[in-house]
Amino acid sequence: MADDSRTGTSGGAPGVLFDVDGTLLDSNYLHVVAWRRAFRDAGYDDVTAAQVHACIGLPSASLVERLTDGGDDRVVEGHSARFDALQPEVTALPGAHDLLQACLDRGASVVLTTSGARGDLEWMMPLLGGEKMVTGVITSDDADAGKPTGAPLRAALERYGLDPARTVVVGDSVWDVGASTDADLPCVALRCGGIGEPELREAGAVGVREHPADLLDHLEDLAVALGTSPRGASA
Repeated sequence: MADDSRTGTSGGAPGVLFDVDGTLLDSNYLHVVAWRRAFRDAGYDDVTAAQVHACIGLPSASLVERLTDGGDDRVVEGHSARFDALQPEVTALPGAHDLLQACLDRGASVVLTTSGARGDLEWMMPLLGGEKMVTGVITSDDADAGKPTGAPLRAALERYGLDPARTVVVGDSVWDVGASTDADLPCVALRCGGIGEPELREAGAVGVREHPADLLDHLEDLAVALGTSPRGASA
């Protein structure tokens, strides 16, 4: 992973914290299919694809708990098995690689913050261009709680020495926006995960774009992390 020793006025580096599924990788709807099949396998025939999609972005156990009123390990394990068969169909979203590179080129640390496990990096990273594209990664193994709490984002700030006043989150779900709010960080949201702009704005997103390529064309949304505006000036 890229070495980052840049420091800012408060002793920390500027940073952009990226969600992965649905933000950089076109994987959300494949996860919906895998979850729906896993619920059906475990006897939950009344769980709909729309209900599942609304929960994508949560940690696996939290997703199942919300949709079963208690939780069921069989569904979590079933999703892993079902998604393994679909994973080869995952591709990077338009502009994902170039957006990461643009942030690095402009002096920001780039940290992936995923609800997935560390083992998922083995197939995720090659799709994004390899470990050289990021400063670091925070997975579900690195925080004591998942989204919508800000624990993963706070872990990223601490581990990689980031300046909270010059760090922006990029995600695709209301859970990403909620985690950002909990961590007191601004979030620019992307619609490519399947959530509409009204929902993302209502959750607190400071900006909404279509996909990574669209955000790349509007880097002013990340200005607070790229050193061209004070915090609070994101579009």
